[in-house]
Amino acid sequence: AVSLIGGFGPLALQGKSVLVKPNVVGANGNPTTTNPAVVAAAVTVLYEAGAKQVYVGDMSALIRGSTAKNMERTGILAAARDAGADPLFFEDHDWVKVKVPGKYMKEVSVTEWIRKVDRVVNLPVIKTHEYAGYSICLKNFVGATHIRQRPYFVNALRWEEVVTELNLAYRPDLNIADGTKVMVEGGPWEGRAEEANLLLASGDRVACDVVGLALIKSYGRWKRLLTTSPWEMGQVRRAVELGLGAGSSQDLELVTASLDGDPAFHARMGKVKSLL
Repeated sequence: AVSLIGGFGPLALQGKSVLVKPNVVGANGNPTTTNPAVVAAAVTVLYEAGAKQVYVGDMSALIRGSTAKNMERTGILAAARDAGADPLFFEDHDWVKVKVPGKYMKEVSVTEWIRKVDRVVNLPVIKTHEYAGYSICLKNFVGATHIRQRPYFVNALRWEEVVTELNLAYRPDLNIADGTKVMVEGGPWEGRAEEANLLLASGDRVACDVVGLALIKSYGRWKRLLTTSPWEMGQVRRAVELGLGAGSSQDLELVTASLDGDPAFHARMGKVKSLL
C-alpha cells in the first residue's frame, strides 16, 4: 500500500525514531483494535526503511482498563516486541500542552512521545462508531490525548467536531489504515465485521478517512452513511473547514493494486471509487 504512494523514501527514515500509533481502545481483537499482524508488518518495514528505533504506543479508553493489559490481550504487545519495537503506554508518561485554534478545543494535552520522536505513523482500524460516526485516522489520535480530553468529557453533543479539533495538535507523517477486517455496522466495541483484506495508505488523514468511509458504505450496512456522502460525516466536514487535508474528491486519487488479482477486490474498489 505504501509503495503505491511513493514508498517510505519521502519520510527519510534513516537513523530516525518512529512512533507507531495503533488502535488499542480495549481488549477486543481486530477490527475493534488494530490487527497484530499489521502492527508487526509496519514495525518490520520501518526498520527495513532505515528507522533506528520504533515505538508502538497508545492509551486505551477510560472504562477499558490499562493499555498494557489490553495490548497483551489483543496480541499487539507480543507482535510489537517480536518485531523489535518498544511498547509505550501513554498513561505512564508525561503530557505536552498544545494551543489550537478550535471552536471547542483551545488547548490539547498530547503524549510527550508525539514530540520525542522524529516521525509518527498512524495505524488505525476502519470501523463504525455509534457516537463519533466512525473511527479511522482522525479518531485514532484521541488515544494520544489526555483522558480529560475525551470527546464525551469536552462536549458530548459534538463528538465528531471535538475529535477533529484534537487533530489540530499534530500531523502524522503517514497513515496506514488496517482494513484486513472492517467493522461495517455497530462499534466501537462490537459490530458486524467484513473481511476486506486490504490496507489504505496516505499522507493525508482526511483523504484516508474518506476512502475508508466509502469502503464502509460499499457494504450497505451503516445507516448513517446510506443516504449521505462520506464528505458529509461530521469529522470530515470539520476537517475540511479547518484545512486538515483533502477538501473534495477532486483533491485525491485512489490508486489500487491486488496482490493476488482477486476479481472481488477490483469490484469492491470500483464501488468505493463510485462513492467518493
